[in-house]
Amino acid sequence: MNLLPKKLALLSVAAALVFSGCSKKPIRPDPGSTMLGPGTGGAGINPMDIDAGGMGGLTDPSAGGLVSRGDGVYEDADMIKGLIQPVYFDFDQSGIRASERPKLQGAQRHLAENPQHRVLLEGHCDWKGTAEYNLGLGDRRAAAARQYLITLGVAASRIETLSKGDLEATENASEDQTSRDRRAEIIILKR
Repeated sequence: MNLLPKKLALLSVAAALVFSGCSKKPIRPDPGSTMLGPGTGGAGINPMDIDAGGMGGLTDPSAGGLVSRGDGVYEDADMIKGLIQPVYFDFDQSGIRASERPKLQGAQRHLAENPQHRVLLEGHCDWKGTAEYNLGLGDRRAAAARQYLITLGVAASRIETLSKGDLEATENASEDQTSRDRRAEIIILKR
């Protein structure tokens, strides 16, 4: 007797949920046009002319405006990039190869010698695959490196992870370049 109005109400709610749940995917910005991307994002500014923080030396646009210390190491008041080499991964994998573990052991030693420092693990992927899949894979790679550091005795509170997915990957790159894109960067956070 009273079933028809209840069915209509239920059907209306279900239809509203179905149609409201569908939305367009957001458009990802080009990394070069953002503040955190490889460039400065500012028109007419040459990143090579900027002396970050008055530390002397040249900045490198691929290092996010950090100042070169030499030997591929870049630093500013907040972080050090390139001090510890990235951990590389096989295609579509997030397991850490035995040959890559010494890099994480080096990160553990650095953290033990510098108790004020923390570490940021950035997961990266090559250009193959969807943006969503690569963000997930980058997250799994960073998480695997994090878990390995925890097994080495590093406190979880001193480890941060971030997935960059394929944001910094070279599209249609050679196999040599794509193998370098499949990595977890180890960035020392000084604060």
